Amino acid sequence: MLDVLTLDQLRTFVTVAECGSFRSAAAQLSRVQSAISHAVANLEAELGVALFDRTGHRPVLTAEGQSLLANARDILLRVDAMRARARGLGEGIELELPLTVDTLFPIGMVGAALTKMRAAYPSVSIRLAVEPLGGPIASLIDKRSSLAIVVGEDFRDPRIALEAISSVEQVAVVSVEHPLGRRQSRNRISLQDLADHLQIVLSDPTPLTEGRMFGVLSPQTCRVTNQDTKHAMILAGLGWGRLPFWQVERDLRERRLVRLATTALGRRSQVAAEAYLAHRLDQPLGPAALAFRQALMQMAEA
Repeated sequence: MLDVLTLDQLRTFVTVAECGSFRSAAAQLSRVQSAISHAVANLEAELGVALFDRTGHRPVLTAEGQSLLANARDILLRVDAMRARARGLGEGIELELPLTVDTLFPIGMVGAALTKMRAAYPSVSIRLAVEPLGGPIASLIDKRSSLAIVVGEDFRDPRIALEAISSVEQVAVVSVEHPLGRRQSRNRISLQDLADHLQIVLSDPTPLTEGRMFGVLSPQTCRVTNQDTKHAMILAGLGWGRLPFWQVERDLRERRLVRLATTALGRRSQVAAEAYLAHRLDQPLGPAALAFRQALMQMAEA
């Protein structure tokens, strides 16, 4: 009956397969060799198959042993994960880290910080959302996230603590094929020129910006719900708009996009906005959130 299989038998089986001999497995598990041989023999008896061919100088996995090795590893991995999660619960480690990031913030930096966090807390799941404008702050107010990255000074709430991380550069760009893109730098583009062309702008998924306008200069607009769509529409020549420099650096270098030749949108059509790590004052950060914060701050300072 398979009900009497033990984790010790499975771990011994996997260790012998990985070490290549009963002696090496015994040394790794700090046990006598006879105990290792006995555990594997009992497992073979319970499974009804030979896991190793012992006719040679060293034990060699049989076809059945090779096939069952993957199952044994999977079982041990799941058990170890369960133990790690239980240990984390006892230590106050979060089950999940829900995080909402402003669409302007470089997502690669977020991924790198989460990778470092997971190295320290592998049992913590991640729920990551990327939202524009009021989305990150709203996720904290609504308690959908425990952490958020907010860009800019437009969204504040007395319930939310903010900590500056870095600045995000935004560039006013247009396709090189767009009429504004073909204007020579000596022919400066005026605000009226900008108003004569379609502007690609982000829509806020929250009611926080109701009745407010953020950088909308043209009466002609195309409203989109995410930054990737905005980028694609500007690349296609549909209109102009601001995009984070990290997203368009290669497009500018390879001349698919150009900076708008205007001083009305910042020097070299570029402005900086501060990025903040935010959380609710009534919800102290857990160990995994603190590890993410530390990793993010270290990268921002590098």
